[in-house]
Amino acid sequence: MAEKREIHFKHIAIEGVPKSGKTKLANVLAQRIGGRLVLDRSENPYLRDFYEEKEGAAFLAQLVFLVNRYNQQSRLFQRDLFEERIICDYLFEKDKIYAYQTLNDEELFVYERIYSILSERVPKPDLTIYLQISLPALLRRIAKEGSALEKNISEGYLSDILEAFDYFFFNYQATPLLVVRVDDLDFDREEDIIDFVDKIANMKKSPLYYVPLSKLDKDSK
Repeated sequence: MAEKREIHFKHIAIEGVPKSGKTKLANVLAQRIGGRLVLDRSENPYLRDFYEEKEGAAFLAQLVFLVNRYNQQSRLFQRDLFEERIICDYLFEKDKIYAYQTLNDEELFVYERIYSILSERVPKPDLTIYLQISLPALLRRIAKEGSALEKNISEGYLSDILEAFDYFFFNYQATPLLVVRVDDLDFDREEDIIDFVDKIANMKKSPLYYVPLSKLDKDSK
């Protein structure tokens, strides 16, 4: 295993749309820089109904996600975050991105009241990494790796979610932010991992935008 790099960030959150590589990167960073993984793997009994567009399912699914993520994150709040590094494959605030894409005005009113109460007890990371991906690259990944439910999501909805994520992080100021274009980034490729970890280790300004060289560009050198 490669030698761990010295990283001063103690609480790192990784965010992006499904299939952008959040969990993969979280595992890679935990191995390379050390840290305890916190993964967003809560079961949601209303998710299938949401994908099948059943009435009321979006609101119920959103509340289950919100409460499950709050319970997980609030336990971090009770810990001394400086005892060990924490690497989380989601940002708590991302829940609102989906809520505003899926809920109607009445549902959003209730959701916002619950969210405002819960969010006060959630610790903020000291580095957020946003994995930005284009629609064509996302569609290729879903076709290759996606579940049956993910493959049934409409291209229009995926486009809207990508736009919502980009807008959210374009205006994001809550924590230091590293935006990474992941269309051509391969976390199974050693040189990509080394270069990425170096970016984190040497990060001195925020927001920082990182666009890796594509594999084709690297092979042509």
